[in-house]
Amino acid sequence: MYLQDYFWFLGAILLCMAFSIYASAKVRRAYAKYSNIGIRSGMTGYDATVRLMNANGVSGISIGRIRGKLTDHYNPSKHIVNLSEATYSGNSVAAVAVAAHEMGHVMQKKDGYFLFKLRTAIVPAVNFGSYLAFPLVIIGLVIDLVVGAAKPDIGFYVALAGVVLYGGSFLFALVTLPVEYNASRRAKKMLVSEGVLTPEEVGGASEVLSAAALTYLASLLTSLIYFLRFFVYVLTIFGRRNDR
Repeated sequence: MYLQDYFWFLGAILLCMAFSIYASAKVRRAYAKYSNIGIRSGMTGYDATVRLMNANGVSGISIGRIRGKLTDHYNPSKHIVNLSEATYSGNSVAAVAVAAHEMGHVMQKKDGYFLFKLRTAIVPAVNFGSYLAFPLVIIGLVIDLVVGAAKPDIGFYVALAGVVLYGGSFLFALVTLPVEYNASRRAKKMLVSEGVLTPEEVGGASEVLSAAALTYLASLLTSLIYFLRFFVYVLTIFGRRNDR
């Protein structure tokens, strides 16, 4: 039965890997395609970010320039929107789409969007929990071996606590997906309403942002599979103990 579960897990992971590869390739294709298409307004990613900040009454947020491609991100704790070099100085559909997406996150914070606040709040707990998850499972197994006969449930509950902490990464991925989709919806609306893109050009921006969203879906599915595998593993180990 354990071997059968392993093959189910392996098959699921291979499917997730294939989907992740597809999503990454789709992002690269869309980004490469629309990085070569200039926009009528002539704005760069930096210009678009400044325009959207001014139009929406955003203040106290700086704009940084960082190396890499598609390394753009908004850091709410440091109040900075970091744009990659290609986004910062590029005046393409892709550049302003990515910049506007980060501004979508800025607006989420400004508007008090619940899921954005939740994701920001759980980051420290998820990082902390990821360090403790596996050690707790090991400790639980050791406790079960040493004092299992006298107190048979202690080791199981310690190991289960490790599983719960490991599940924090899945929770983070689960919350991240709607946050990213919402930021993209906000981005497309702002790009048109503030004159950065024409209605005809926004279709390209939508293609870039939709492709990027697939990578978050792939991350969510992969995280779910690993969490379920970890959970089943712990139940199997302790289930065997109860059968002895």
